[in-house]
Amino acid sequence: MNNSSLPTRFIGIDVQLKRPCSYFIFDEALNEVKSGWLDNEDIPAASQSLQALAARQREESGSDPAIGIDAPRMPLPAPRQFYWKGGKWQPKAPADKGYGRHCEVAVKALNIGNPQWTRPADQSPPWMQLGFALFAALAAYEHVFEAYPAASFHLLQAQPQLRVTLSFANFKPGPRDMLDACIAAFTVHQFMHGLGSEVGGGDGLGTIILPTALPETKSEHVLHWPID
Repeated sequence: MNNSSLPTRFIGIDVQLKRPCSYFIFDEALNEVKSGWLDNEDIPAASQSLQALAARQREESGSDPAIGIDAPRMPLPAPRQFYWKGGKWQPKAPADKGYGRHCEVAVKALNIGNPQWTRPADQSPPWMQLGFALFAALAAYEHVFEAYPAASFHLLQAQPQLRVTLSFANFKPGPRDMLDACIAAFTVHQFMHGLGSEVGGGDGLGTIILPTALPETKSEHVLHWPID
């Protein structure tokens, strides 16, 4: 991607229900722009709060922001028909629930995270439903990604030269929530600058972006969905 076409704001959103969703924003030089908390009174309020945040960043920067959300993009439309077992793809067995998307299976098989499996809409926990709504609220924005901070942390521990400076001013309501939002924003910045990677997408249900290249692995075949 031509750097001149890159967004100049990179937003990370941590999705959860115990407290409002946290957000963290970097500029193109990885300077902190702003951090804070969305209005989580209910799902519509959280969606409107995120829309307003994205619109303000677009107005202030002159371009659409790139946004990483720590939640599944969409529910499963039907149970997953393939499982990664014994180092290869195998058809779903009758006892398998069929939860999870290709991107989550890849993260698990590559040993870089332990995701919570996405489920059909009517079986999804409330925090996932909130995540689905936040993605839907940003449908008009081009650069909206699914981030997974736990996997980003795993990969970044091998990259000690990658550093950012941040303020702790808005951490008090939920320090780990805000740190996850920060890492999601950093992951989006890395990915948009061609320094990251992504996994999944073979099932048409979205990918997870990561802040670095993938490590070498014997499980590389998991990156390719068994049906084109």
